[in-house]
Order: sequence, then structure tokens, then C-alpha cells
Amino acid sequence: MRRGLLLKLALAAGLALGSCLLLGLVLAGLPLPPPERERFAALALRGAPLLVLGWVVGVAVAVAALQRWWLPRAQAWQSLAEQTRALLNATEPLQLPTRPAADQQALAQAIQALANQRDALRADTAAEVARASASVRQERNRLAALMAELTQSVVVCNREGRILLYNNRARMQFRALSEAPRLAGGAELMGIGRSIYAVFDQQLVAHALERVQQRLARGAIHPSAQFVTATRAGQLLRAQLTPVTDAGGDAHPGEVRTPEGFVLMLDNITRSFEEESARGQLLYGLTEGSRAALASAQAALDMLDYEDLEPQMRERFLGVLRHEVAAMVERVDAVARRSAKVLRTRWPLEDMRGSEFIEMAVRQMQARCAVPILAEEVDALLWLRLDSFSLLQALIHLGTCLVEEFGVRTLQLRLARKGGRAQLDLAWVGHAVNTETVMGWEIDPMRIGGEAHPLSVRDVLERHDAEMWFERHRAEHQAFFRFLLPLAGGAAEAEAEAEAEAEAEAEAEAEEVPDVQALDGRPEFFDFDLFAVASTDEQLDERPLAELAYTVFDTETTGLDPAGGDEIIQIGAARVVNGRLLRHEAFEQLIDPGRDIPEAGISIHGITAQMVAGQPRIEQVLPAFYQFARDTVLVAHNAAFDMRLLQLLEPRTGLRFQQPVLDTLLLSALVHPHQESHRLEAIAERLGVTVQGRHTALGDALVTAEILLRLMPLLREAGVVTLGQARARSQQTYYARLKY
Repeated sequence: MRRGLLLKLALAAGLALGSCLLLGLVLAGLPLPPPERERFAALALRGAPLLVLGWVVGVAVAVAALQRWWLPRAQAWQSLAEQTRALLNATEPLQLPTRPAADQQALAQAIQALANQRDALRADTAAEVARASASVRQERNRLAALMAELTQSVVVCNREGRILLYNNRARMQFRALSEAPRLAGGAELMGIGRSIYAVFDQQLVAHALERVQQRLARGAIHPSAQFVTATRAGQLLRAQLTPVTDAGGDAHPGEVRTPEGFVLMLDNITRSFEEESARGQLLYGLTEGSRAALASAQAALDMLDYEDLEPQMRERFLGVLRHEVAAMVERVDAVARRSAKVLRTRWPLEDMRGSEFIEMAVRQMQARCAVPILAEEVDALLWLRLDSFSLLQALIHLGTCLVEEFGVRTLQLRLARKGGRAQLDLAWVGHAVNTETVMGWEIDPMRIGGEAHPLSVRDVLERHDAEMWFERHRAEHQAFFRFLLPLAGGAAEAEAEAEAEAEAEAEAEAEEVPDVQALDGRPEFFDFDLFAVASTDEQLDERPLAELAYTVFDTETTGLDPAGGDEIIQIGAARVVNGRLLRHEAFEQLIDPGRDIPEAGISIHGITAQMVAGQPRIEQVLPAFYQFARDTVLVAHNAAFDMRLLQLLEPRTGLRFQQPVLDTLLLSALVHPHQESHRLEAIAERLGVTVQGRHTALGDALVTAEILLRLMPLLREAGVVTLGQARARSQQTYYARLKY
């Protein structure tokens, strides 16, 4: 801009000089008498140097004055215009970020006042809309809560197979199906806007939809179709497909409803299929083996009916009978053992409040053991994961043995937390029990009310993955059986504790690290607006920016020289789909660079050698990130740097990121060409984006994603609507010349 203005000033000076020369020529051509013409020429020659000098000085003064006074003010007005456009397109209250010049203050204050008035009106409108849509929001929240708590995997897709909604169970299911390293947490398969055909064969789903369509045409109200398929990870899934139609099925007579999408309810039947196969093989072996044995035994019995059978032959046939009977007994015992093992391992465990179990145990044991049962020191906050029936049978069995064999008069139950498990004690005062007796009670079949139970106490322990031992406190004359039982959601709880510790450490080392899970109350597992999204077959460059799916990412590195050997030490990414930032579908991973991390860099990104020690190498992480970013447009701030890093890794990983790339640095320069800075912080301040977790990969990726969303309306106002337009116009900016 400054260069163009100077060019204009030089052109103006040239024109002025030309005008003077033209004036001289005109005067020279006037019809004057020769004496006067000679006097005029002499006068012009004498005054020419002074005239030229005066003109040069005048032009220099004019240029200096324009550069000092007019140029800054012209730029200030252009900057104010750009800031005003940003204010106009802001979706949140925004302040003009820079202090305006004196002659702009009144206008800036008026603009800000109008913006404040607009924000107040918008807030009132939003409040009215919120009140009006409260019932809709409540229904959505109920649906989300219901989906989250379902024990079955549920996925809702639009007609093109794009995922619109899923529950947590489905996310866990797809995580187990993922072939990529677990770093992405299965997010490369499950996510809003991703294709369900990454898991299922498209032709299989199309066939199921066709069957449903036929039933709809025949007038079926709630048709569905089922199919079983093997995933690429070798898992067997049973899916029930139900169409999503409009108006709840209130079609007019003769009208054929067309599904807008479909619901998939998924069951992983891999384990049950294997168990059924094993059970079938077991039954087949039992029947076929018994058939041959029975035939041999029957033949032997027929021969024994002959009265004239010689003693030697009789003994031979009796031997056949004994052998076949023994073989059948062994075969039946083997089937019984395997059946008992399956019974032990397949029993479902359920979550139950510990205090409720103790209350039930006290009531049942008093009735069966006929002695007082005391419940003391019971932690009311504990939740157990157990088969309450079998565990209660074990307690009754042990209590009955203590009462009948050792005359114990009172039993006591205690429940407390012990590390990541629950500690349940069956205690008494008086006689101790020797080790042999304890082992006998543990491994013998339990007897309840005089009847033998098919399981032993050890079976119950194995079913719960629990432990039990006997202890005696001589000083207190007290003995007890101690059970260590699983807590409800124990793994998740331990993971949460580990995450909390990691967060505390990270906060101590680097301030304001964003907590993705805490940014919103409920995970963003749905986006019904995608029902209206058309097919994605058209060329990406021709599609509107607002309709595309983006992977916004950032890297932290050991330095700023990719070609000189600097390595990636952290990748963070988030997805933007249908104009929404999906914070719960984020990717964040530390990486061991295999080299030192310079101290200068540590002061910026806060990542130390200790933090990356034991973390995976880039060869493990990049395939997971590649899958995470599949079918999306890549977005980064100063993307040339990050893309250069990825390009240099191609020989080592064999991965090429060939999808389109957008750079928020270039997009900012495109919509705000008169701003002095296009650093991430400056853009964030200009657009009203709160910066959190700066210089962490995920933190920067989230800020970049927010900036991208706020740049979109400004791009649209600048005539940039499609991806192709954004890419082409970006390359025309000054910053597109940066090379790494």
C-alpha cells in the first residue's frame, strides 16, 4: 500500500512538471513582438534554475507532508474499516481493538456504540429464542442422555452414510474396531460427519436399505433389516438397520416414504459367536462320540445274551463294555468341566451400591445362618461391580460353616475402599480357622440350606476377578475373611485419576492448558443438521466453505528448521464439521523426537525431555493422525511450516497428506490486508477469540479452529465462498511467498 502511494505521488510530481513545461511552451508560442519575446526568453532563462529548484523543494515538502500526515491517516481509515467489518460479522460481543486517531475517535465511538446496541438486541433476541426453544433443547438433552446411557451401540446416519449421532457405547465399540494405533482413540472411525462406510461395506448397507424401502412401499409402518458382517479388524458385528422417515410415518395413502437416513443398532457378536461355535463343537463331539460308544456297547450286550458264549469271549465283551462306559464317562466329564468354565466366565456383572448389598447380605445371612449379623464401617459412597447373587451365596456358605463348625455367635460385615478396589470383610470374634479348613471351604462346592451349589467360593472369586484370604488379629481376638472386589467403573475411575494427576502436573509446568473434556458439559455426539447436507461427490474446490469438514491441527517442534533436522514433539488437532467445532473429537499426542529438545524451545512450548520419554515415535503417531484427518481439509496457522514437516516425513512413514490445505495466516491477510500483524494472537484479539493453551499443539489448534469459523463470514463478504476461491485468493497474498 505504501509503495503504491509513493508511485502515485511520483506520478503527480511528473504531471506537475510536465504541466509547467507545457505552460512554458505555450507562453513561448504567444504572438509577441520580437523585442518583448527576447526579453521574455532572457527573463525565463535567468529565472529557470530558481524556478526548478523551487518546484523540487515544493514537491519534496509536499511528499514529506503526505507521507507524515496523509498516509498514516489513510491507512488508519482503512484499518478502521476492516475492524468495523470484523465487528459487523462478530457473533460475540467484540471491542474495536486499537486506539483510533483523534479525528477517528468520534466515529469509532459511534461504531462501538452501535455494535454494543446490536449486541444488546442480539442478546435479548437470543434470550427470547432460548426461552422459546427450551422445550426443544430439553428434548434433545433427554435424547442425548438416553443415547449416552444405552448399553447398545447406536449410530444415526444420513442417506449418504455420514454419521449424525452416536452414543458413547458406539464410540467405545468403534475404538475396539480401530486398526490404527490407539492414539486416536478410534476417532478416525467414529465422529460427526465421518462415513460409516469406513467400517461397513457400502453395498451391504445399500442392500439393507433397499429391503427396507421395499417394505415401506408395501405399507410397513416400522420396517427394519438385519445383517451380520465382519469388519476389517476381524470382528463380527450384528446390525439392525431402521430407516429415519419424516413426520413419524404419517404418509398419505399410496405415498411411498423415502428414508432421509437410517439408524444402526450394533452388537459385537464375535465372542458369543466363538462361544456358540465352541459349544456346538462340544455338543457334536459328545453326540458323535457317544453314538459310536453306544453302538459298540449295544453290540457287546447283544453278544452277552448268547448262553453258549465261551467265558473267554464273554470276558472280552465285558471289557468292551467297561472301556466304552469309561470313555463315555470321561467325555461327559470333559463337557461338564468346559460348561462350568463357560458358566463362570460368561456371567454378567452389574453395578450396585455397596451399602445396598451389605443391607441385603445382613438380611439374607441372618435368615440362613441364624446368628446376628452386624454391619459396621460401611462406606456408603462405594459402588461395586458384582454378581450380587453368587457373592451373597459365598458369604452365606462361609457364615454357615463358621456357625456350624466353630459355633460363632455373631458375624460382622465391613466395607471400605482399598486403593482402586473395595475391601469387604466377614469378621467374627473367637475361634481361628486353620489353612486347610479355609482351603476346603474355598474349593468345595458351596452348600446352602443343605443343598449343594454348582459353584465354589473360588469360582465366585474368579467370576469377579476378586481375591480372598484369611486374617487373624490376636490382640483383638478377631478373625476375618477379606474380599477385594472390583469397583463400578474402576478402570474409568483410575483413568480419570491419572488424567487429573497429569493435568495437575501440566498446569504446574505450563499455565492454561485447555481441558477438552471440561470445555462443555455434554459431548457433542450429534448434529442433526447434517440430514440436510447433500452428497459430497462434487469437486471439493466447488463446495462452499461452510459445508466442508476440516481437521485443524498444529505441531510443536524441537526448532524452526525442518530441513535442518528439527522434529515434531507434539501434534494436536480438532475437527470442524458443518460449521461447528467438535471439541470432543480431538487428537493430542506427545512424540519422542529421538533427539535433544533445545532449552530455548522449552521456554516456549513447555515440553521437556522427561515429558516425551517413553512416548511413541513419529512413525507410530503419524499413521493415527493420517486416519484422523482422512476425508477432511487440513487447516493450520502458517501451514507452510507444518506441511513442510509432514512432507519431510514422507520417506520415513510412506504417508502423503494430499488433501487441500487452508492457512489462517493467508486467510487473515486476505480479508484484512491493512492490518499490521497476522500473528495468531493478533488475529484472535481482532476477532474476539479467547486464547487458551497457547503454544500447546491442541491449544493452538483450537484457537485456529475458532479463528477459521470467524473468518468464514468475512471471506463470504469478500466474495470468497468456495474452497477453490479461498485457495486461489490465499496464494495472491504477500505471506504466500513464505518457504521452509
